Amino acid sequence: MTTRAVVTGVGHHLPERVVANAEFEAMLDTSDAWIRSRSGIERRHFAAEGETSSILGTKAAEAALADAGRSADDIDAILVATSTPDLTFPSTATMIQAELGMTGGYAFDIQAVCTGFVYALANANALILAGQARRILVIGTETFSRIMDWKDRSTCVLFGDGAGAVVLEAQEGTGTTADRGILATDLHSDGRFRELLYVDGGVSTTGRSGHLRMQGREVFRHAVEKLAETAETTLAELGLSSGDIDRIVPHQANLRIIRATAQKMGIPLERVILTVQDHGNTSAASIPLALSIGKARGQIRRGNLLLLEAIGGGLTWGSVVLRW
Repeated sequence: MTTRAVVTGVGHHLPERVVANAEFEAMLDTSDAWIRSRSGIERRHFAAEGETSSILGTKAAEAALADAGRSADDIDAILVATSTPDLTFPSTATMIQAELGMTGGYAFDIQAVCTGFVYALANANALILAGQARRILVIGTETFSRIMDWKDRSTCVLFGDGAGAVVLEAQEGTGTTADRGILATDLHSDGRFRELLYVDGGVSTTGRSGHLRMQGREVFRHAVEKLAETAETTLAELGLSSGDIDRIVPHQANLRIIRATAQKMGIPLERVILTVQDHGNTSAASIPLALSIGKARGQIRRGNLLLLEAIGGGLTWGSVVLRW
């Protein structure tokens, strides 16, 4: 028998405030048509004052626990993917741990920007396979509205806030690709490309949080190439092809990137879970948000073979193949 890390629950939470593209027209030289044509984004959610990443993440975690039929006492560890923590320290994960009333186990953050949830899933999978935990909450939560330059129309219209979470549990499988759970992971980074997507502030440099900066055209070029490559790597490891995938659940950064990557892999857009139009780019929260909404829509069903893929600042990129 083979131990597998199986998703047994999923949930998400979005701030109440919805910001349509038209709201930016009063403050920027932009329009709804311009934003849609370049990103596919129609609206996004912004956190209210005092509504932090830990608050959003806690609510997503509670939804995932309810979906799994579990309580916080059943959880051994919490892994939180975020680039917008509440504080420099302690970790957002420990704050969520406290809010959930979980006094045992351990909790820590993972910072890989938009690839954060993929990195967190891979690490949670490794912890379960190593016997370090049997049940893990994996959360992606972001408040990117806090690091936007509201004068930069090329970036501030693209991002939103939100959180998503999954419960991973150790279960026994047969060791074949028919098993439920995480089947393969693939992680990469290359720090030479850090200036393509970064924040111009930090504790040991400027002493302030800073603003997001991005070279969009270059990020697009790297994204399509690297996302297709990492997907092919995980599938090849399993002896599968893109035709075996029931659904792709990509990082929801830009509809043009998603379309181009799917086309490069020969996968029709109908098999791709899309939420970017409603949420914008929520960084590490985008994949778990899409998983939760995809399940609620009936697009993701038990037994489906899913490909999760993401690329983010660093550059970081990676993928996970799992059976739901």
